[in-house]
Amino acid sequence: MSLTDLESEFVQSNPLDVGHIMPPTTQRISGKRLSGLADALKHSIDFLVAGYSALILSPLLLMVSAILLVTQGRPIFIKHPRIGKGGVMFPCIKFRTMVNDGDAVLARHLAANPEARAEWEATRKLKDDPRVTAFGAILRKNSIDEIPQLLNILRGEMSLVGPRPITVPEAQLYGTRFADYTSVRPGLTGLWQVSGRNDVSYDMRVELDSRYVAGRTVWGDFVIMAKTIPAVLASRGSY
Repeated sequence: MSLTDLESEFVQSNPLDVGHIMPPTTQRISGKRLSGLADALKHSIDFLVAGYSALILSPLLLMVSAILLVTQGRPIFIKHPRIGKGGVMFPCIKFRTMVNDGDAVLARHLAANPEARAEWEATRKLKDDPRVTAFGAILRKNSIDEIPQLLNILRGEMSLVGPRPITVPEAQLYGTRFADYTSVRPGLTGLWQVSGRNDVSYDMRVELDSRYVAGRTVWGDFVIMAKTIPAVLASRGSY
């Protein structure tokens, strides 16, 4: 069974089930384990900052939800299966930015556009994605669609800083460095976000994730969070 088939089976059966997906060739290349005190401090910071941010941003969340309900209808949120720490699947929460029949739209687009198919196979993303709605494009450009992932942080599925959560098909793109990715919780932001996001190659994204895991510190997380603000405001590499 291919990774794509595995993802489809997972989504259709129960997106909230727990699964473990580890490619057979995976091996640990590098990784830095925080001390018990530093790890506890990181989790405490995650919880406090995520909770405070959710409270402060609640008016924005309500406004976006209302606009989505009026312009696109339900569902307002999507829970997409992503790979978390230890290879455990979790539902990554985002505002819905695509049409409801996105899979069919994507299939038709890739079948008719060889260049788009090559881009999709290489990066799992499209600069001109026909599935994205007009308002959804605005949310994506400003990373507002990812704000609901504060709930994932509060539930312990994600961290403020770490590799961005990936899908099952993306696991094979990490190769032997997939073990680095699964050694930490995925992050709301990370080195990839402050280094250009989609403006850098996927291979560089994998390199940045492994580099973060190998040298992560609590102070380093604060530096990345501080750099995230101007990166989001400038909308660098977002689409």
